[in-house]
Amino acid sequence: MNQAGETINALDDGGQSQATRTPPPSSQATLALLDLVQGARAFRLWGLLAWQDVRQHYRRSLIGPFWITISMGVMVTALGLLFSTVFNTNLADYMPFLAAGLVIWSLIASMVNEGCRAFIDAESIVKQIKLPLSAHGYRVACRSLIIFAHNLLILAIVALLFPTRPGWIALLAAPGLALLCLNGVWACLLFGLVSTRFRDVPLITANLMQVSFFLTPVFWRPEVLPERAAVLQFNPFYHFLELVRAPLLGQAPGMVSWLVATGIALAGWLVMFIFYCRCRQRIAYWL
Repeated sequence: MNQAGETINALDDGGQSQATRTPPPSSQATLALLDLVQGARAFRLWGLLAWQDVRQHYRRSLIGPFWITISMGVMVTALGLLFSTVFNTNLADYMPFLAAGLVIWSLIASMVNEGCRAFIDAESIVKQIKLPLSAHGYRVACRSLIIFAHNLLILAIVALLFPTRPGWIALLAAPGLALLCLNGVWACLLFGLVSTRFRDVPLITANLMQVSFFLTPVFWRPEVLPERAAVLQFNPFYHFLELVRAPLLGQAPGMVSWLVATGIALAGWLVMFIFYCRCRQRIAYWL
């Protein structure tokens, strides 16, 4: 009996020591943060997938992704000739403004609209391959940047035909673009997460973005509505647009635009992280 009791006590002690050595389960916040970090570190993977997405869309065409540039060039030319007459403005002054606005807006709209389908379009990968789920959001943002890079050729051509000479202030477009992309990533992850659960969100978002295009000074100048210019301060797309377009035109973005874009980035990442912690494990079941 004494030997049996000692054996039981030894087993109990071993079980307790083993339980003590077992690490506690990680919290959802830790797992979500780890997913975001690991997804960002897999930039070679989602960068390659983003490039393949663009190539696949223009498969077997003669000039491939440069059809993006041609389509944007035709739109810039047509709208420039039309609205320069409608607004009775000089074409040499209006064309750089319009070209920069359309190219930057295409980046914003692409991140928002395509971000809604970040997880939906990656359904087969999510269900079959173990990858950080955030990599699919980074993939959409990278794909939008690749398309934006193709459209930069339009800005180069317009700059040659209608010189603006922005000077060194044009370098401010780089941090403005970085801040815009920082907002674009959280938008891809948040909207993609919500759209996976509620499939009407992509359609609603597409309609809202179409309305926002006309309410944002992409092809019309804020000076057209001087008595209502203050309303633009409540339009976040206006600030995102100005952070990149204003330096390209030789003007420094206003401090309000920097503060609004930074505030939206902080609030957006916080809201996205809260949703990501709660719903990340349910994405595979919603698909």
